[in-house]
Amino acid sequence: MDIARPNFAKEKRRKRIIYGVVTTLILIGITFAFWRLKPAAPPVEKNLVWIDTVKRGPMVRQVRGLGTLVPEEIRWIAARTSGRVDKIILRPGAKVEPGSLILELANPDVEQAAANATSQFNAAEAQLTNLKVQLESGLLAAEATAARAKSDYETTKLQAEVKEELFRDGLVSSLELKLTQATAAQAANSNSIEQKRYAFSKESIKPQLAVQEAEVDRLRSQAKLRQEEFEALKVRASMSGVLSALPVEVGAQVQPGSNLARVADPTKLKAEVRIAETQAKDIAIGQISMIDTRNGIVEGRVSRIDPAVQNGTVLVDVTIVNELPRGSRPDLSVDGTIELERLSEVIYVGRPAFGQEKSTVGIFKLTEAGDAVRTQVQLGRSSVNTIEILSGLQPGDRVILSDMSQWDANERIRLN
Repeated sequence: MDIARPNFAKEKRRKRIIYGVVTTLILIGITFAFWRLKPAAPPVEKNLVWIDTVKRGPMVRQVRGLGTLVPEEIRWIAARTSGRVDKIILRPGAKVEPGSLILELANPDVEQAAANATSQFNAAEAQLTNLKVQLESGLLAAEATAARAKSDYETTKLQAEVKEELFRDGLVSSLELKLTQATAAQAANSNSIEQKRYAFSKESIKPQLAVQEAEVDRLRSQAKLRQEEFEALKVRASMSGVLSALPVEVGAQVQPGSNLARVADPTKLKAEVRIAETQAKDIAIGQISMIDTRNGIVEGRVSRIDPAVQNGTVLVDVTIVNELPRGSRPDLSVDGTIELERLSEVIYVGRPAFGQEKSTVGIFKLTEAGDAVRTQVQLGRSSVNTIEILSGLQPGDRVILSDMSQWDANERIRLN
C-alpha cells in the first residue's frame, strides 16, 4: 500500500529552485569571465614593418629639400627702344664675351632720330664757333678803339703840358692854352669811356658764350642718347659667359624694357633648395650644407633665406664652397641637406612615419614575448632621419616606426 509523503512535493520544488539559482550564477560567472578577457591581438607580418632601436649619443639635426643649380651671376639684356627682330646672330648655348653681337633690331624711326640729333648738334657747334669769332672780333675792335683813345689822350695831355710851359714864357696866348686844355680833357673823357667799353666787351664774352655752350651741351647729350639708342639696336653681351636664353624670334616686335637675351656665368653656380616651411624655422645664414649633384656631393654654406613662403616651401640659397663635379650645369636638379645643429648625449630613434617634433604619439614597443604594446612617447627635436625622445622610451628599446594607423583601435599586436 502507498505511504503518504506530504513533504515530497515541497522538497522537490526547493531542489529545482536551488538548481536553477546555481545554474544562473554559473552562467553569470562564465559571462563575466568572458567579458573580462582581452580581445586577441591582431597578427602583423614582422618583415612588413620598420623596426628600429632606441639609441643614446650625439645626434645631428638636418633638414633636406630638393633644388636646382643656378648661376650666381645672371644678366638679362633688355630692349632700350621698340623695334622688330631683324637678325639673330647667336643661339642659346653659345659662349659670349663683352661686346659679342647677339641679335639685331630694326627701327627706322630710331635711326632717323639719331641722324637728326647729330645734325642739330653739329649746327649748334657751328653757331658756337661763329659766335666766338664775332665776339673776339668785336673785342679786338673795342681794344683798338680803346688804344687809339688812350693814345689821343696821352698826346693831347702832352700838348697841354707844353702849352702851359709856353704860356708861362709868354709864347702862346691864353686862348690857345685853353683850347689845348679842353682838347686834352675831351680826350681823357673819351679814353675813359673807351676803356670801360673795352672792359665791358671783354667781360660780356663769357656769359654770351655760356648760353650757346649750354645749348651745345644739351644737343650733345641728346645726340649721344639718340646714337646710343641707335647702337642698342645691335644687342650685345655685357659680360663673359654663355647665352642661356633667347626668348624672341626673327620678326618679333619688342617694346622698350622687353627681355631679349639672358647671359649667365656657368663657372659660378649656387644651389637653390626648397625646404618645407615647417622645417625652415631653424635655418640660419652660414650653416653647413651638403649638395648632392648625382655626380658627387659638395659642401656649401647657406647664403640667403627667402622671407616669403611659396607653395608651402621656403627658398634657401646655398653658395658652393668646393669645386663642382664635372657635368654640373645650370638648372641641374640636386638634393640639399642643411645641418642645423649637433646635439650631444640625447636619446633618439629613427624618425617615425606618423610623428612630428615636439608632440606626443603612440608607438608600438616590442616586448620579450614577441608582440608589441602601444606606448605613449614624447618627441623632441627632429632631423631628416632621426628624432629626439624626451620620455616614454629608453636606450635599447625596439619600436615600430612604420605607419600603424590601421591598428589605432588595438593596444597590442602580435608579430609573426
